Amino acid sequence: MHNESLIQENMLVTLRSRFFTLQVTSLLQAPQSISPKNPLLSLSHKLQMFETPKFNLHYCNHASFATKGSKPGPVSETKKFIEKVLFVPPGVGPEEVTDDLILPGSNIVLGPYAGDAKIKEVEFVKSSNRPKDCPKDDRPEFAMLGRSNVGKSSLINALVRKKEVALTSKKPGKTQLINHFLVNRSWYIVDLPGYGFANAPEAARMDWSAFTKGYFLNRETLVSVLLLVDASVPPQKIDLDCANWLGRNNIPMTLVFTKCDKIKGGKAKRPDENIRDFQQLIRENYKRHPPWIMTSSMTGLGRDELLLHLSQLRNYWNNE
Repeated sequence: MHNESLIQENMLVTLRSRFFTLQVTSLLQAPQSISPKNPLLSLSHKLQMFETPKFNLHYCNHASFATKGSKPGPVSETKKFIEKVLFVPPGVGPEEVTDDLILPGSNIVLGPYAGDAKIKEVEFVKSSNRPKDCPKDDRPEFAMLGRSNVGKSSLINALVRKKEVALTSKKPGKTQLINHFLVNRSWYIVDLPGYGFANAPEAARMDWSAFTKGYFLNRETLVSVLLLVDASVPPQKIDLDCANWLGRNNIPMTLVFTKCDKIKGGKAKRPDENIRDFQQLIRENYKRHPPWIMTSSMTGLGRDELLLHLSQLRNYWNNE
């Protein structure tokens, strides 16, 4: 018993150490090929627990894996920590989580629903003025949302490896419609209007509450919102407000930190410090943190890992 307690204590120390340490040098490395046995996979943080009709098992805790009629036993500190900080997908119990199952630069555990993550073809389908004008098929979709100039279009282009799939511009507020891109003829990437673009002309500014929020609340094929957050700047209130609104409305979300390659000089904080500050603020309103991942459209950081994450969400959604 003493040895078991010592092992658990040592594991917890290791987890906490990695939880609070994000190496800036790793942000500049080229993306690695990912497989469940890849020894380069390392531990990060945070999990979200939203109960929605479609995703009642999507954000799960240890109670989901208890045998019917059984009484919950004591939960180790290590297990509590894993449940609180990691995104544990369906098909994986907290007790099964190992270091090599966690995608690098994220808190996302790779589960049995992860499948083919390659993008073979992408097609622009349509732009919609209103949520009710969006495509009416049953294909699953992931909505990309973020503050204007967060790098949303650049990330879409990096994911699909095409330069002009999504319109990129130095002028904020360029995307004014709900844009659907069909991937592999089976699922959608949805490019939503950015919020917080103070420089956009008055006529182009929209009522974000009535427009984008209506899409979130009524879109049955929405698998998850990818909320993009600029890691090169300190936490912004508008991003925190958006994350908290999604949480209050039980809308599944993944935090995608962009521009993680940008390290500014002087006294400016590094991306990993800004990410940590953002998550500390999120912790005030979330018992369990949303899944998160670090990305860079310039270096390709996080591209393959994010696509793997989307594949397991999508495959689980398709099988429910």
